[in-house]
This record gives sequence, C-alpha cells and structure tokens, in this order.
Amino acid sequence: MTTPRPTAAQSPIAVPPFAVISGAQVQHTLQGQEQQIMELIEATYHLHAVGESVNPPSYFLRFPDRPTARIIALPASIGGQARVDGLKWISSFPDNVQAGIPRASAVLILNDHDTGYPFACLESSIISATRTAAMAASAANSLSQGRRTRPARVGFFGTGLIARYIHTFLTATGWSFDDIGVYDVSADSAAGFRSYLQDTPADTRITVHDNPEQLIRSSDLLVFATVAGRPHVTDPAWFDHNPLVLHVSLRDLAPEILLASANIVDDIEHCLKADTSPHLAEQLTGNRDFLTGTLHEVTTGRVVLPHDRPVVFSPFGLGVLDLAVGKHVYDEAARTGRLNVIDGFFHELRRYG
Repeated sequence: MTTPRPTAAQSPIAVPPFAVISGAQVQHTLQGQEQQIMELIEATYHLHAVGESVNPPSYFLRFPDRPTARIIALPASIGGQARVDGLKWISSFPDNVQAGIPRASAVLILNDHDTGYPFACLESSIISATRTAAMAASAANSLSQGRRTRPARVGFFGTGLIARYIHTFLTATGWSFDDIGVYDVSADSAAGFRSYLQDTPADTRITVHDNPEQLIRSSDLLVFATVAGRPHVTDPAWFDHNPLVLHVSLRDLAPEILLASANIVDDIEHCLKADTSPHLAEQLTGNRDFLTGTLHEVTTGRVVLPHDRPVVFSPFGLGVLDLAVGKHVYDEAARTGRLNVIDGFFHELRRYG
C-alpha cells in the first residue's frame, strides 16, 4: 500500500503511481451508495450538457467469425471537480451466458489530467452496471414527475445483471411497486430473477409472464434490459396504455413504436448511431422530428412531456458516466488507504538514460 498520487497543488508535475482496483473493491465501495451515485450521474449529465466534457463516438470492434460478439471502446474526458480522462473497454459476448459466465466484461482506464499518464485500471463491469442503473433510476424519477400517478407496476423485459442493478437502484432511491412483472426468452433466467426478487425485503406481487405482450400491457413502467441486436417488439398497440419505457438496451423497439411515442434520449448524436431503435427511426423517416428532447432538457423544464403517448427513454450511456463513477471509486480507495499500487509500472522515465 502506498500513498495516493499527488495533486498539482501538492507537488510539481510528475508521473503518477499506477493502481489496480479489483471488482471486489469496486463493489465494496459502491455498495449502499445508490442515492449518492444517482446524484453523481445527474451532475455528470449536467456537466456534459454545458460543455464540460469530451465524449467522442464509441468504437465498435466486431468479428466476422463471431457476429453476436463485440468489444466497444468509450473514450471520454470530464471536467468539473473530477478532471479526469479515460477509456472504458467493454466486451459483450452473449454466448458466455450458455457457459455460465457473465455476458459482459470490462476494464476502465483513468488518465491523469495534467500528464496524460494512466494512473488506474479498474474492473468495470460493476461500474458499467452501476452507472446504467443509476441513469435509469434518475430518468424514471425525472420522466414520471408530470404523471398523474407514479407508476406502481413495473415490468422487466430481460432479466440479467443490468435488470437486477436497475431494480436495486429503483428500490434504494424511493420506488415501491405493487406488482413486478418478469419476462425473458430464457425460462431459467426468468425463474432466477424471480427468486432474486422474492429474496428482497418487499411485499410485492411477482408475475412471470408467458409472452411479451402480457408483460408490456400490464406494466406502467417498463425496463428493457436485453442483448437484442435488432427490434423484436413491433406492435405499437401493446403500448396503448402510455407507459413510461426505459429502453436501456436500445435495440428492442421497432421504429413504428418510437414514432407513436414521445422520445427522450441522453445524447442525440450518440443515440442515433449503430442501428439503435432511434437510429432506425431516423433512417425510416429521413429526419429527427420524432425526438421530443434530451433528459437534461426535461430536468431543466425546457421540454414538457405529453400525457397521451408512451414516453420512451433511450439512453446510449456515455463514457463520461463511467469516468465519473470510476473516479469516485478511485478517490474512495485512496481516501481509505486501499489502493493497490503497482510499483515501477512506468519504467523508462528518463529521456536519455
């Protein structure tokens, strides 16, 4: 264990020490901090909206011999108090699930603002799931503000790690439900998620639905958290009751459903790429008129949501969110003296020997 890297105010510019933060450390740091992390995500979205970030397009590495798999690079830079640059490198290999291991794995690299040197590598599947869940919970709060009644029936379409984290964040930030609906193409996954829900301390009716239409029609708040690569829900009539939809997995809904809805995104340019459902809607119509606005515009009162249509939130999930959560984890590890620093990680530090 060594001392945390010095700040510019403490010493002249220098190469920072390099630390590795394990998934166990990440989970321990973030556990029970749902409200704090949700507020951190909201603050980061604000920084992004006012230009205090750099968030270029994500880069997709795809494989001809493994068409369902991909690895994505999300470079980003964030200002404000965090002042950190970095990269999330996250893989999605859906076939892993059949082998009994998680679909996604990730690392997050943090780079020093002043020198550009990497100063930490963090296990990031937990960070990614945490920021996704915090983003979803924040959106659920903001987008339900103008509703006559707060949604009391939630449906989870897709029952993996992300669904579990979103449920945790919703319940930890003030949500309670009379009914929880569950649907997954895998009966085993649906049963496992139901068992998880039954172990949570809440007196809530839990229903595993046989088909997606049942789930959608019986839910006021819908969470899509699948690994779908193309739209598979196609009938706008299933949404006639005007639910609030957290379209977290981005590719579940046919363009026709979006065209019949009020559409909120976190970042327009990022969301309308890579054949997401909003991107397909743009391709179908030739314009972006179907977009109602961004989440920041809703939270600042510049966009008012209608009551006579479904509201669909399609978040791309920006790299700056991962940076903010990762820097928070790093700072907590440094504050508590738990940084695992790799001595001598940077070796050739003199230009001429």
